[in-house]
Amino acid sequence: MRVFKNIHSAFLAAFTVIIVPVTAVFVWISFRFTEESILENSQKYVSQLVEQVNDKVDFYLDYMDNTSWMLLFHSDVGDYLSREFTDDTQKKEMAAGIADQFSNILSTRSDIYCIAAYGQNGRLVVNGGDEVINRNTNISERSWYKSALEANGETVITSSHVQNVIYDRYPWVVSVSRAVRVPGGEKPVGVLWIDLNYNAISDLCRSIDLGSRGYIFVLDQDGQIVYHPQQQLLHSGLKDERISDVMEMGSGHFLTDPDVKKAKLYTCSRSESTGWTVVGVVDATELFKNEENAKRMYLLTAILLSIAAVVVSLILSGYMTRPIRALKNSMREVEQGNFRVTGPILKDDSEIGKLGRSFSMMVDKIQILMEEQIKEQKLKRRSELKALQSQINPHFLYNTLDSIVWMAESGRDEEVVIMTSSLARLLRQSISNEAEFVTVEQEAQYVSSYLTIQKMRYRDQLSYEIEVDPSIRSKKMIKMILQPLVENALYHGIKYKEEPGTIRVRGFMQGDRMILEVEDDGIGMDEEQLAHIFDRKEPDERSNGVGVRNVQERIQLYYGKEYGLTYASEKGRGTTVRVNLPADCEGAGLKLQ
Repeated sequence: MRVFKNIHSAFLAAFTVIIVPVTAVFVWISFRFTEESILENSQKYVSQLVEQVNDKVDFYLDYMDNTSWMLLFHSDVGDYLSREFTDDTQKKEMAAGIADQFSNILSTRSDIYCIAAYGQNGRLVVNGGDEVINRNTNISERSWYKSALEANGETVITSSHVQNVIYDRYPWVVSVSRAVRVPGGEKPVGVLWIDLNYNAISDLCRSIDLGSRGYIFVLDQDGQIVYHPQQQLLHSGLKDERISDVMEMGSGHFLTDPDVKKAKLYTCSRSESTGWTVVGVVDATELFKNEENAKRMYLLTAILLSIAAVVVSLILSGYMTRPIRALKNSMREVEQGNFRVTGPILKDDSEIGKLGRSFSMMVDKIQILMEEQIKEQKLKRRSELKALQSQINPHFLYNTLDSIVWMAESGRDEEVVIMTSSLARLLRQSISNEAEFVTVEQEAQYVSSYLTIQKMRYRDQLSYEIEVDPSIRSKKMIKMILQPLVENALYHGIKYKEEPGTIRVRGFMQGDRMILEVEDDGIGMDEEQLAHIFDRKEPDERSNGVGVRNVQERIQLYYGKEYGLTYASEKGRGTTVRVNLPADCEGAGLKLQ
């Protein structure tokens, strides 16, 4: 026998059968275990708030740690604190440059009181360089300075303290300090530190509401007070805290009295990164002052929820979830790279309608930005290529033409024809060919034309070999890769060798990579020269200004950081540079866009 005429009635009956008994059990348990429930919920709630503060403090300190690392990595702090200056002007200029970097950060961060670097040689840079230094303070004797030197480059975060480096200023700060090292140095040359305004920590703690008697305080890894809303009372001995219990607890919670309603609830969260402990203190009497109200609220809520759940769930669930499911599907499309989808468009001002419209606007903006980025990358690559094509060194061209004139006057017609033909091929590919990609064969011919001209100029001092595996001759690669490397080998390797030298150009496959090598038996390089091989250098008249740095950047721009140049050299024996490219150059990197 059919009890229900339609599925709507069936759902209504099913919800009623489930909700009514569950509600009754809920009310009975709530009445029976109100105290435990309030305490447990309070513990969870306070734990979440305390962990939230802990996470914010960790994030904030980690940001400042990254800022200090960035300053060490991208500034001349180590060089300034360690270098022996013979020119006082150069010393002042370097200090001013460091101060400018400090000032730029200070101008955007009001929560930073001071950025400074102090060397063991007594050199000091503070903020923008215009601060008056307190001559009565000995920075090298400060505990945080010694701790930073002993930390072997690790970050040291001190508890709150009074900083007196700047004259007539004595603010409470938290210091993030790090030892400054220079390459090859056995000991630190000084310390870089960032002083955070005490309010930066206190504001994070005060933003959390734990009731009229509740509060949050912070301990460092040694149990010292970093922040407390009644810090003056603590220092004067008019108030004490359960610091030993907190340090023993680590993370968790405890009550100060067996009688729950007379106790204080301490909730602790210890950071794994800093060792600091954030403690939330709640007076339990505030938790239970509305116990009867809570019971009545449970009953009323249960009744209302029972009625609302039966009525609203059947009427609105489908209507409410339909646009959400549509939005979810749109987001999944975006995750897969399809930015041409749109969110569910609702004409009302509900949260889902606003979310759908915002999502559509966001996707449209991302699509526009991606298209602009692609367009900019295309223009950048074309500009770089045109710049490379136009960078045939005038001295090379003049010398080649002079050689042709000299050979013509000497009646060496065959050599004139060879050199003129090679120069013509060189100019044709360098100037006329606007394609971004060429075959390995074309790149090898370009190098061959260049070496033919140089061979005729240097005669017996230079010989060369070009060996390219036939299997890679037809593969595509970005142009103007080998010629700068060959030119570098000639002008910086072979030219300064007393006896004749040889340049060998090879191309072959190695696993899933295409390898091109340029080897010379010139004067070679020492380890220091190798370490700076990719540094930016000013062009000179001997080369075309297209250095190995340019070649490295273009390869990695197209194919990724895992590809590029690797150098091996030995002083007096020669140098080998290896070009690592993907086997499928057309399918890798930017894909010829």
